[in-house]
Amino acid sequence: MSETTEQPRGKLHQLFDTNFLDYTSYVIRERAIPDVDDGLKPVQRRILQTLANMDDGRFHKVANVVGETMKLHPHGDQSIFDALVNLANKGYLIDRQGNFGNIFTGDQASAPRYIECRLSPLARETLFNKDLTEFIDSYDGRMQEPVRLPAKIPLLLLLGAEGIAVGMATKIMPHNFGELLQAQIDYLRGQEFVLYPDFPRGGIIDVADYNHGNGRIRCRAKLEQPDSKTIVITELPYNLTTQALIESIEKAAKANKLKIASINDYTAEKVEVEIKLARGVLAEETIDALYAFTDCELSVSPSLVTIVDNMPRQMAVEEVLRRNTDRLVANLERELQIELGRLEDKWHARKLEQIFIEERLYKQIEEKTNYKEVQATVRDSLLPFANELKRKITPEDVERLLEIKIRRISRYDINRQQKELRDIEKQIGQIKKHLTDMIGFTVAYLGELAAKYGSQFPRASELRAFDEVDARAAALSNLTVGYHRESGFLGHKIKAEDEAHDLDCACSEYDRLLLIFKDGLYKVIHVPDKLFVGPDLYWLGVVKNDLVFNLIYRHGPENLAYVKRFATPKFILGRDYRLFEADKRSAILLLLLGKEGLRVRASLAPSARAKYNAVEIELDEVLIKGVSAKGKRIANRAVRRVTDITGTPKKAPVSPLELPGFGGGSGEKE
Repeated sequence: MSETTEQPRGKLHQLFDTNFLDYTSYVIRERAIPDVDDGLKPVQRRILQTLANMDDGRFHKVANVVGETMKLHPHGDQSIFDALVNLANKGYLIDRQGNFGNIFTGDQASAPRYIECRLSPLARETLFNKDLTEFIDSYDGRMQEPVRLPAKIPLLLLLGAEGIAVGMATKIMPHNFGELLQAQIDYLRGQEFVLYPDFPRGGIIDVADYNHGNGRIRCRAKLEQPDSKTIVITELPYNLTTQALIESIEKAAKANKLKIASINDYTAEKVEVEIKLARGVLAEETIDALYAFTDCELSVSPSLVTIVDNMPRQMAVEEVLRRNTDRLVANLERELQIELGRLEDKWHARKLEQIFIEERLYKQIEEKTNYKEVQATVRDSLLPFANELKRKITPEDVERLLEIKIRRISRYDINRQQKELRDIEKQIGQIKKHLTDMIGFTVAYLGELAAKYGSQFPRASELRAFDEVDARAAALSNLTVGYHRESGFLGHKIKAEDEAHDLDCACSEYDRLLLIFKDGLYKVIHVPDKLFVGPDLYWLGVVKNDLVFNLIYRHGPENLAYVKRFATPKFILGRDYRLFEADKRSAILLLLLGKEGLRVRASLAPSARAKYNAVEIELDEVLIKGVSAKGKRIANRAVRRVTDITGTPKKAPVSPLELPGFGGGSGEKE
């Protein structure tokens, strides 16, 4: 390729890189990821600032609010409306009037022309202060918008957030208002604190793996049992609606994972989803299935990614709270210093006015004809009183005195003026006292907020550790696996050839099947639809850890029988294993399941010198060993037949019986 071709491509590649980086940083900072200091995305911040600009204590049409916000937000009205409804439904910063939808059912809000909103008292008290807010030009330069709001509450952790940017995403869990304020107080006092999520839809939360906002939590719906045939869902997992939950339950019912007769949604202001169970099914049996196979239990993976000093960063919950609290202390200190300056200016102005009027300094300018002389006279007349003032006299002070109206001089009340000065001095003293103990002042401020608003926001979710639901244990045994010996096929779509041999098995789709063949081969498989296993299957059952197998088999090389007992063997799915040594004459004579009380009779090959031709074996007396053990030899003669005689009275050995066929193991009693 020529050098002239390489050069334009290099420039194009550089252009794409630059533009993509610009787009990426814009999406991350201006759309998807909230700021750590005020907890808001740009559209939310612009909505709140617009409501503050419009605030007159009354409700405003949402359509008007959206229109005004468009002066600050360079995107469409629908995105602003959606963000406003979402923010209002969190219940902290915006008061609502009209149908804003239902967070429980997922119903949508009415059109913006029909609903109204305004700032909540909490938002007015904690979000705005023009003296502490840095403003920049809006996207078109016509208005000013805040870089971030001077929030006095940890909004990032209070509201939570979700957003998908380019190459990153954030999922921040909401937390409880009162618990956040208490954690801030604990931090200021140097005490340890722990924070866990709290969801507006309620539910039960297992926070064992929360990992400071970046791990995993499990959420469950809260279920109640009015009676044995009814289950009522009263609270929902995180970010789930009753409509989505009902769909997941109906899907599970269609898949035969649980059995219900009907499901009805009576949700209005509170969640109420009633599940009526099918005949023969009890509530206690269905609750585990609801947690295992429906969205009644969800796993959520939080990721606390936020904008810190104009850069995205992953943080811990405690780190965010400490930063917000340090910022609160700094903002309160700045507010006190600003208020102190205003009070000192007010005191200075009142003191000058008192001196000017009480000492009748205004009479000295009656004969002056030049305005400059008037100013100089006033300034010179105040010099003897400089020691009574706290700062130097400025030209602005002189101008303010010259603007006093005659009516005000004639009605001047010395006592009232002195009282006002004392009140201002008292306020100045109080502020200076607060400035010497900002930690104590901040703690008191947070305590007042908690006392004033804490009762409005009680914890909705219950924190509780709960075990993982075993899907296999909760699943219904709704499948019947059959075995057709003639064709050699096995599966839940196969009808058993001979039910007398019990080669059919009730199970669920989550079970594992243990297959044991006549020649001692065994394997474990998934529940199949239809699978060829051959004509020599001897035993079929569901794998359970508490099973004890009692096996009597013929060892081919010796032509002798052995007995052994073993628990459910360890396995890898689909791999072949053996119960005993492979030989064309080796075969299972009898296989029984059970741990206690089993007895069998082994009929021996006849011998002229033998005193008896049958032996009875108490299987309890055989030790349980590993599956690979050879076992205990039954006799020095060949065994012709083995019979299960469990439950029959003991008697003397009997004569041998003819073995009806190679392999035996029919299990019929004598």
